[in-house]
Amino acid sequence: MLSDITPVLLTFNEAPNIGRTLSCLTWAKDIIVVDSGSTDETALIIAAFPQVRVFHRPFDTHGTQWRYATQETGISTNWILRLDADYEVTEAFKSELSRLDPAAGVDGYRVSFDYAIFGQKLISSLYPPNTILVRRNKFLVRDKGHTEEWTVQGPVKNLKGRIIHDDRKPIGHWMAAQGRYMTRELIQLREESGFKSWLRLHPPLMPLAVFFYCLFVKGLILNGYAGLFYALQRLAAESALSLMVLEERLRGLGSRPEKGA
Repeated sequence: MLSDITPVLLTFNEAPNIGRTLSCLTWAKDIIVVDSGSTDETALIIAAFPQVRVFHRPFDTHGTQWRYATQETGISTNWILRLDADYEVTEAFKSELSRLDPAAGVDGYRVSFDYAIFGQKLISSLYPPNTILVRRNKFLVRDKGHTEEWTVQGPVKNLKGRIIHDDRKPIGHWMAAQGRYMTRELIQLREESGFKSWLRLHPPLMPLAVFFYCLFVKGLILNGYAGLFYALQRLAAESALSLMVLEERLRGLGSRPEKGA
């Protein structure tokens, strides 16, 4: 089935990652990359892979960017493998793809991930399984929070092979992105319910909970510096969201008229 799959990726200043990702996709005859204005060596690295077709589109939202990438770039295969620029397709995953029956009554396949920090694989993570192999014209993409949501219009099955998530961009890049991400996440959070949403809207409960949960419940303390790095990333992300929640409350208090006014 490999010949009937087109990998699709979005990029923006992915020089630390894109070479590793594309090196795992040499089996693909056609690869789509939609770049939103990279200023680093991303384009130069991509040029070394002749099967890649590059499209340029200014970024607005993840949903619209993915719809463009999957619907307006001339994909001819029946299957689309949607990948982040920091995903590494393992040999086990590739082998499983090759054995899939394209005629089976399935329209999407869900995969689990191994999370790595600068090449060191973690014992576990909070990164959820995701449906990344979808039949063309059998899915919808919409914006959700700081990212997007994919809905497959048909049966979805789980794959056994795993993909490695290993983002090696500098931490400054990651921290700069959190403000944008959490602004959109807060908008989505207002529309949700449940205990997790309640925690996130009541600072500082979630930042503290996620830090200790990652280190001690998920066992990342056994990963040493890499595990601590991941736990602190999750603490920082949730702290950014908590600061936005507190800012809203403080601005609301400041706008109230004083008693007796």
